Amino acid sequence: MSDFWIACGHHLLDRDESGGLRVTDEFLKAYFVRPELMPPKDACPVERRLHREMLADPRRPVGADEVAAIADEDARENWRLVVAFRDLMLRHPTLEAAYLAVLRSSSNDLPPLFINQLVHVILRNALDGNDDAFVLRAAELFFRPQRILPHEQALLLGDEEVVGGRSPTPILSLISMLGTKTDAQLDVLSEENAESYWKRSDQFDMAFDLTAGGRGSRALAQAMTRWVCHLLGIDVAIEPLTELREVKLAWYVGLDADATKTGDRLWHGEELDGPSAERILSLFRLTFADPRLVMETLRGEPVYLILAMTADQKLRMKPQNVLTGLPIRRLETMS
Repeated sequence: MSDFWIACGHHLLDRDESGGLRVTDEFLKAYFVRPELMPPKDACPVERRLHREMLADPRRPVGADEVAAIADEDARENWRLVVAFRDLMLRHPTLEAAYLAVLRSSSNDLPPLFINQLVHVILRNALDGNDDAFVLRAAELFFRPQRILPHEQALLLGDEEVVGGRSPTPILSLISMLGTKTDAQLDVLSEENAESYWKRSDQFDMAFDLTAGGRGSRALAQAMTRWVCHLLGIDVAIEPLTELREVKLAWYVGLDADATKTGDRLWHGEELDGPSAERILSLFRLTFADPRLVMETLRGEPVYLILAMTADQKLRMKPQNVLTGLPIRRLETMS
């Protein structure tokens, strides 16, 4: 098995006895050498000194007054955000604990970019040792927005950033009659090309088949199972469904904003109109290995997970919802 998602920086981190990720100086320094924080030639002395000292000691305390003294407005904002993110990681024993603290916070203003970076590296840890490229590609949905790629009856997803930089309707090589490569061509992950995922995992350039009843749905269920187990320390079973018919919707979790709205309507007994029903991409049923973890009024009841796309055919999954939305009595953190 090859390494994957090297760009997330997991190789710069340590692990504690429970398997959680511990921040190292090398990991912190990687943020301070980003282009956004590299002082330009005309940077003020305060910015230059701060950058130099942070590279020497990335755990060095930084006061708000020091950041406020930076002359350039954009540089001040960049430093404010990165220092706040650095401080968050240093306040907690592991990145997993830091992420869960963000989910609990009622006053979190951490940019989505940093949240996605946490999800990326934590998922890399949770999936360490996984040798199934389909599960890894499914897990990309947790931290990479997707675009729906229309093709007959198949539900195909492509990375929004990758697809957005190409043709609005990219050629899908495994379903195209064209035999030549183009800049707008994507490979659809399949049994035949799955081995190539490992060397291109940081490119996010493989389309994913999430058609109901297919391997993609099962792979996403596996990724979510590992995510819940790793962060909450509880055993669950998640299985994909092809439809919801005559079920008691005792509890549900929307895996994105649109799915939450859809779940609210179903919860209140509303019938979905055609466009709303068509935006549902996937359905899952979650059950707990230990029913005692569940709130008493819901013990024995499954939790239904809903994944949906936006009206403009995009998917922005919120993996935090499956952690904060479960009807469990207590949210456990890794320490």
